[in-house]
Amino acid sequence: MEMPTPDLTILAKKPVLVARLKSVLPSDMVIHEEAETRAYECDALTAYKCPPLAAVLPGTTEEVAAVLAICHQMGVPVVPRGSGTSLAGGALPTADSVILGVARLNQVLETDFDNRIIRVQSGRTNLSVTGAVEEDGFFYAPDPSSQLACAIAGNVAMNSGGAHCLKYGVTTNNLLGVTLVTMDGQVMEIGGAHLDAAGYDLLGLICGSEGQLGVVTEATLRILPKPEGARPVLIGFEDNETAGACVADIIKAGVVPVAIEFMDRLCIKTTDKFANAGYPDCEALLIVEVEGSEAEINEQLGLILQIARKYDPVELRESKSAEESAKIWLGRKSAFGAVGQINDYMCLDGTIPVSSLPYVLRRIGEMSAEYGLQVGNVFHAGDGNMHPLILFDANKPGDLETCEAFGADILKLCVEVGGCLTGEHGVGIEKRDLMRAQFGPEDLEIQMQVKDVFDPAWLLNPSKVFPLAASATRRAVAA
Repeated sequence: MEMPTPDLTILAKKPVLVARLKSVLPSDMVIHEEAETRAYECDALTAYKCPPLAAVLPGTTEEVAAVLAICHQMGVPVVPRGSGTSLAGGALPTADSVILGVARLNQVLETDFDNRIIRVQSGRTNLSVTGAVEEDGFFYAPDPSSQLACAIAGNVAMNSGGAHCLKYGVTTNNLLGVTLVTMDGQVMEIGGAHLDAAGYDLLGLICGSEGQLGVVTEATLRILPKPEGARPVLIGFEDNETAGACVADIIKAGVVPVAIEFMDRLCIKTTDKFANAGYPDCEALLIVEVEGSEAEINEQLGLILQIARKYDPVELRESKSAEESAKIWLGRKSAFGAVGQINDYMCLDGTIPVSSLPYVLRRIGEMSAEYGLQVGNVFHAGDGNMHPLILFDANKPGDLETCEAFGADILKLCVEVGGCLTGEHGVGIEKRDLMRAQFGPEDLEIQMQVKDVFDPAWLLNPSKVFPLAASATRRAVAA
């Protein structure tokens, strides 16, 4: 993956920049010694590393605005960072950039149970949003696998989803408003504590913009009453294609489970050993969860099991207790960490039509043999959001490059069958040069013109989303 050449004139400004940043932040919140900045050299896409010029940790919207105003005046790029869990390199710095971390922005600012909203600072972790309201019978629906660590800021930036997005939607479906600071330090309030806002849908533009348009410091989120009950069922199959066909039939039947999750043999064995989840010995596994009253659950699961039996499953196992349900989900939620114990891997994020699952799974298996690299499939099958995990050896020369080529072919396949390059991880650096596989020159130009409006100098989250040559040209023209 090509990295941009740092701007030497910016590097020369470091002493003045650090002094100015310390004038608006506590001095210990400005990190600039080389050994300390290495803590910010990458996010969860650890194959690529680059220490930033400096890192700052503001604690208020006003401090964020002051930092951005200084960097704007000095022409210094800024990389917003939530918790650093991005799997697409969304928070990877450049050598001439300042990391702006929002970890200290972690407070609950308001809860309104009558109107079912919560307003939080954007550094608050996903799971702790539910933690703040669950005693009152509410929850926050989007649930990425990294929800214990990932920040709302990153969820908004990447429009994150999770296992339960089939029923409840992704971040954009649960986001009502944000406080946004633009690159020149202006503070904007977009949306708010109401269902919809007048005028252009700027909130829809900000959600999923990958930190390219501004830094989100606060978010107003939709919270929902906890369902009366929920119950998952495990369904094991002899092959991936049969499991994919079963998913397609469940969706066609008009049933809307809260989640349909898929794992293949590699992931089943690895996660079972890691989490002791008691998964069956099979080639493919579905976890299907429904919720509602006891009568609703029984009716929905009855139909799902009826569909599954047509495919002669290896095993059908319905959870009988809260403990069994937690164990079933522990395995799925542990998948990425479990695979990381056995090998280096790259986690992809392509989305396809559900009807294409059998074909795409077969092609991924064929490509795995062609490239000579194992791949584990674990993904949100209900909405076709795939997460192939390509295993490689980071210490073996050429293996990373082979892995990248394999990954690019999988993502191109997703586009070919009518899907897209990303469902929830974002483009970041991982897919920026694949954008041409989905968008023509005119489409990319229009998207870049939107960034021109919010960030004319192209200083926010540089070298991401758009093909590197295009974004470099845009920045050079702006300068």
